[in-house]
Amino acid sequence: MEFSDIASVSGKGTLFKIIQPTRTGVILESMDEEKKKMVATMHNKVSILSEISIYTTDSEGAVPLEDVMKKIHQEFDGDTDLDKNSSPEELKSFLKFILPEYDEYRVYVSDIKKLVSWYGQIVAQVPEVFAAKEEEAKEEKAAKKKAKKESKEEEAKGE
Repeated sequence: MEFSDIASVSGKGTLFKIIQPTRTGVILESMDEEKKKMVATMHNKVSILSEISIYTTDSEGAVPLEDVMKKIHQEFDGDTDLDKNSSPEELKSFLKFILPEYDEYRVYVSDIKKLVSWYGQIVAQVPEVFAAKEEEAKEEKAAKKKAKKESKEEEAKGE
């Protein structure tokens, strides 16, 4: 599963796995223990996690949520020790640690609570999202090393 397979529905407290599109919307399955299915129509505000970004003050203006989640996972490995009841100061300092250039004026405490909640749900229900990305990164790095080594060998033969 990837971030593009996970969605949030406005007004619902949990994340959803995207099952399949329909003519009028999309079929979703909750990622909690209940595994309830629902059809989200055009009246529901559905956001796919791979399309969400967090505002920053740098030249790019935003960082994809997926990148922020990966960084949280690298730093905390599944346990942020925060929840939706954490103090606003704790939540802000947490995001400042993860993403120092986040825009404090456009990213609200409620957004940070959602980020922490979603991260907890993903780690609990589909931790393979992070494992798959780490393996891809390792494979890509190994492929680059191999290509670099081969090009050096070819240069040595040519001389």
